[in-house]
Amino acid sequence: MAKKVTVISTSIRPNSNSELLAKSFAEGAEAAGNEVAFITLKDKDIRFCRGCLSCHQTGKCIIQDDVAPIMDAVLHADVVVWATPIYYFEMSGQMKTLIDRMNPMYPMDYRFRDVYFLATAADEGEDVFEKAETGLTGWLDCFPKTTLKGSVYCGGVTGGGEISGNAKLAEARALGAQV
Repeated sequence: MAKKVTVISTSIRPNSNSELLAKSFAEGAEAAGNEVAFITLKDKDIRFCRGCLSCHQTGKCIIQDDVAPIMDAVLHADVVVWATPIYYFEMSGQMKTLIDRMNPMYPMDYRFRDVYFLATAADEGEDVFEKAETGLTGWLDCFPKTTLKGSVYCGGVTGGGEISGNAKLAEARALGAQV
């Protein structure tokens, strides 16, 4: 049975390594017959959460920017995929800002059950990705019906497009095909 997959690329850099990893995952998921929505945060207006908690009363954020349609795509997806570059051993600021802005989702009914995490970094080693994964699992803890189903981490890539030809692209495509 085909699933609705929402892939969110949080890098805003042209030819981003994490976005290329996300595109590989999306290709695999699409080739397996799933419906894929690919969202990039490039050129998106995503403002910081003000902490006003109005969303707890109204179910929506008072800030008028590009977050509402992204949140809607996440709410109605079966699978959510986050892709980020790692900066200073943590997820990108854009990813964290978007996660914070998804606070109105907390009390809502949501469809997604499976979450995947893709990340790239200049540094190598599995420990490079630990804090970013912990940050994402903090968000997942607020949605108890979800599970972190898989991840692909690629270290040792710095400049835009350096991931080209890397085996991690095939790994991400294969993971996407298993959705």
